[in-house]
Amino acid sequence: MATERWTRRDFLALSGVSALAALVPPQTLRAATAPSSAPSAGAVPANVENLYRNAFVLDANTLASFGYTQFDKDAAGKLAAIRNSGLTAFKSTLGGDGANFEDTVADIAAAQSLIDKHPELFIKVVRPADLDRAKPEGKIAVILSFEAASMLDGRVQRIELFRQLDVLVMQLTYNRRTPFGCGCLDGDSDGVTDLGRQAIAKMNQLGVALDLSHANAKTTEDGIRLSTRPPVFTHTACRAVFDHPRNKTDRDMRALADKGGVMGIYMLPFLTADTRQPTLADYMRHMGHALDVCGEDHVGIGTDSMFFTVSADDLKQVAALELQRKKAGLGAPGENRPPYLPDINTPRKLEYVAGALLKHGYSARVTEKVLGLNFRRVFQEIWTL
Repeated sequence: MATERWTRRDFLALSGVSALAALVPPQTLRAATAPSSAPSAGAVPANVENLYRNAFVLDANTLASFGYTQFDKDAAGKLAAIRNSGLTAFKSTLGGDGANFEDTVADIAAAQSLIDKHPELFIKVVRPADLDRAKPEGKIAVILSFEAASMLDGRVQRIELFRQLDVLVMQLTYNRRTPFGCGCLDGDSDGVTDLGRQAIAKMNQLGVALDLSHANAKTTEDGIRLSTRPPVFTHTACRAVFDHPRNKTDRDMRALADKGGVMGIYMLPFLTADTRQPTLADYMRHMGHALDVCGEDHVGIGTDSMFFTVSADDLKQVAALELQRKKAGLGAPGENRPPYLPDINTPRKLEYVAGALLKHGYSARVTEKVLGLNFRRVFQEIWTL
């Protein structure tokens, strides 16, 4: 894979390529100590375990390009981890930043192949009711999405083509500007373009969710205003808690909630300054602020972090990938730490978030909304034609 094609898929779907360790600077290797395989947050209380077991749990951004999991040397183990994660549904980013049309179609085909091979485990979400099927059938609903716009190649008509391939969530930009709008790393002055207005109208018409997670402040503001359906931030955090271009302002968070949208909080390094690794406590500061600003009906989870239990070898690989992304100009400020919370280093990380919400005084009902009911509601509303 060429340097410019290192994407977030490589971050989130590590495949054990040990040769990547040769790319890591020695000081990074020394710092990449082995993380604990068991969360340091402690045992899960019975009330949390019961709530999590019965809840509708939706991660709005995880397992990027999940179809390629079938080619992993430990595919069976990773599928077992997905099964045992407690997820009811998740949104997988396909294509990745910079992906062209052909590679994106291949990514969609890989996702379809894995779903077809494991009908006992996965349901591909094609219509709103598919989210409701998952829990009763003991399966996991998979939502196909785009995190970038490169595969559209500036052509609004491709939105309809990919909608016919069951891609249900799309963005106008990744970190840099596109023909549709301005990304979060290109300043906050420029917004949605004329072509972007056409793209939003087409998404609204087709029932495709408009995701503004990577948009800059002006494009976010414009997108919320222009959309006739509720927009979403599937994975972001709060700029008022930590000032970072990937995080959203209170103004945009309120506007999103006023439009009926939902904001997912991620587990990326952008929760804190780059001098340390974020923890569950940092995550909950963003979560609490989002609930205060948006209200209990408009906040969810979109982890955007490494899904499987992170090992020392994984940390070395991530350091190499971060270096490649930096050289290619793809990385964001603060992307010098691995995308995970070390004290909840488990595929069942959202169970610990549920426990933290209850511990912070939120009710079981609010906790269930955050775990997945809010995103289920908004996605079903958007997808209903």
